[in-house]
Amino acid sequence: MTYDDYRDGKPVVITAALTGGVHGKEAHPDLPETPEEIAAAAAACEDAGASVLHLHARRDDGERAFSTERFQEVADAVRDATDDAVLQHSTGGTGAPDALRHEPLRTDPAPEMASLDMGPLNRYERLTSENTRGLVASLHAEMRERGIKPELEVFNDGHLNESLAILDDLADPPYLNFLFGGGTTSPPHPRNLMNRVEILPEGVEFNVIGFGPHQLPLTTQSILLGGHVRVGLEDNRYYEKGELATNEQLVARAARIAEELGRPVSTPAETREMLGLRGR
Repeated sequence: MTYDDYRDGKPVVITAALTGGVHGKEAHPDLPETPEEIAAAAAACEDAGASVLHLHARRDDGERAFSTERFQEVADAVRDATDDAVLQHSTGGTGAPDALRHEPLRTDPAPEMASLDMGPLNRYERLTSENTRGLVASLHAEMRERGIKPELEVFNDGHLNESLAILDDLADPPYLNFLFGGGTTSPPHPRNLMNRVEILPEGVEFNVIGFGPHQLPLTTQSILLGGHVRVGLEDNRYYEKGELATNEQLVARAARIAEELGRPVSTPAETREMLGLRGR
């Protein structure tokens, strides 16, 4: 992906991260937590332009769930509520036992995509995830066996090194997701995104997440650099300072900006062709 891709009008993939696994309704009263709430948000985001839906599961008390059974409930509800969007399950987990991290991959059918954290990270005051090379390799192996496209989660430059080291083991095109914010994520600055993009080998597709107030500027920059974007309440609760957002609003704004900048919004079919997905 390059600036030339932007100039050529390559479609931009919009991923909607609907709920996450950290903050809940105490932070945003309309954050979707139940399978029904997540499915309703997914349908609205698909209508607004999202072709990929990044899914977490929650228990009845709102806490994060890793079990295959709970992911199955969420995935079934989302499939019933949407037309053709790509389902992407999260395998990320701060402090969760390694065995649980495989559970989201084992729904029937398997998700078309899944996140793959590429190394250790700290977030907030109490959230740490080791993400050893052994765990990353085992998750990647199961994704390969089940026909699941990994999205490599690059929280910092060390994770980029880890990602570049396994590019030859990935089905084309490799898909890297750059994250910017606090903790052990990369410092949120346009120059840091530029540096990442400039060293990517030819043929690699990239996506960008900016946490909180960095979501809008950094995803817009990604559009200009020929990349893709992720928005949603998992990453950012606000539409603007002091005004809580909905997932649908954040997707609609990203779609509008992409269109106004000359990049059409990718349909699910175009996304599958671009990323080499198997279909849902």
